[in-house]
Amino acid sequence: MAVSFDRLWKQLIDRGMSGSELRKAAVFAPNTLTRMRKNQTVSMAVLDRICGVLDCDYADIMEHVKGEKK
Repeated sequence: MAVSFDRLWKQLIDRGMSGSELRKAAVFAPNTLTRMRKNQTVSMAVLDRICGVLDCDYADIMEHVKGEKK
């Protein structure tokens, strides 16, 4: 399964929030932020906390990329 977190980075830019600020607000490990920067999968629990902090839906921060395998 290939995922892209490009939508997350756009959300952060639009809100003037850094990845580090998001990490602290949503309480997840630095390596999870690295995994997202590399478009690797992360747990649903982390995604849920991120959506809670940003007051958004999963589709607002990530998307499934068809045709790519990682």
